[in-house]
Amino acid sequence: MWILRTLSEAQPEQIFRILPGGVRTVGRATGADFIVDAALVSRVHCRLTVRPNGELEVRDLKSTNGTFVNGARVETARLASGDRLQVGRLELIVTRDPAPAKDEPSEPETQASDPVGTRSSSERERVQRRRSAR
Repeated sequence: MWILRTLSEAQPEQIFRILPGGVRTVGRATGADFIVDAALVSRVHCRLTVRPNGELEVRDLKSTNGTFVNGARVETARLASGDRLQVGRLELIVTRDPAPAKDEPSEPETQASDPVGTRSSSERERVQRRRSAR
């Protein structure tokens, strides 16, 4: 599992988790998987993909202000533990959580369809209300 943590003294820390095989988007819009409220972030800013070999890849989705890895603007990049991913003014630290030991239970499958840490309960409720209003 990959973990991205926000770095901001002005706002509470946010933690985003991406499970093996996961594909998640980052942006301001309610349609993004990881919703962030930060200056210069596009509605759907970038996509994070855990590749079959376990590597994490980021792809800029034609955002206005770009996606940066360790200070360099990228269209697509492979991320490593310790990298700094910047979308707009939001900076995230990338870490890879080691695989659980064989005797430890793996994460429940429900987390893949309902990712933990991606949205607060109030954000999930707001998204559900908007979807049901359609």
